Amino acid sequence: MERKGVRLPDYSVLMSVYSGEKPEYLRECIDSMLAQTFVTNDFVLVCDGPLTEELDRVVEEYEEKYDFFRPLRLPENRGVGTCANEGLAVCRNEYIVKMDSDDIALPERCELSMYIMAKHPRVDMLGAYLSEFDSDTGKEIAVKKTPTGDAAIRKYARRRNPFNNPTLVYKKSLVEKIGGYSTVRRCEDYDFVVRMLAAGAVGRNIPKVLVRYRVTGGNYNRRKNWANTRSFIAVRWRIYRSGFSSLWDFTVATGAQLVMFLLPSSLTGSFYKKLLRKG
Repeated sequence: MERKGVRLPDYSVLMSVYSGEKPEYLRECIDSMLAQTFVTNDFVLVCDGPLTEELDRVVEEYEEKYDFFRPLRLPENRGVGTCANEGLAVCRNEYIVKMDSDDIALPERCELSMYIMAKHPRVDMLGAYLSEFDSDTGKEIAVKKTPTGDAAIRKYARRRNPFNNPTLVYKKSLVEKIGGYSTVRRCEDYDFVVRMLAAGAVGRNIPKVLVRYRVTGGNYNRRKNWANTRSFIAVRWRIYRSGFSSLWDFTVATGAQLVMFLLPSSLTGSFYKKLLRKG
């Protein structure tokens, strides 16, 4: 396929799902990727441990219908990082489009992303804005904007993830060069992005919403979870110790996370939207 005279490269979709996902969310997510204006020829879905019967039926339905839809079943739950590494190992294309199993990709997401990657071959990681929406009502909650240029991305990354993970596209060869994802159970996406940038990856974000991010009642509670907070701090400490960020960067980012953890649940959503979602 071509866009504005630029030949678009093939890409692999990399996604994982676990038993806690709702079948209707998974179906809606997969359908959004199959309804792209530029459809993949390689869709890898990593099943993170045994799934429910309902989820298995959804996976089997797409496997029977599309020869490029390839489930990879892990015998036990291993976490996001391991799933990404296992899936990457079998992806057939250089360009990898990441997707979360309960989000919705807008129709032009992959075509526009591959156009940017093809037009700017030095770009190794590409993201975009996303729109958070209430899963019950479908109403938009907030648009999460991210820095667009490489210099701004590197500065932003010293404290926070400069990419919206569900919008991420990257080159498989560079991921293999850094040894893939780490196996930390939380904050693995931020850890991954910083390691890519530290290895010389050039980043860019498209200033346009390309993915709708599903927000449920449990999202803010998970952010307040102590295990999540502790992992957040541990990953940022590792980033500081690597020399990528300063002690002040670590202190500011950790302080913001602790404030969120200590805030009453009734105020968490408001704090998150007003302070942490500013572009």
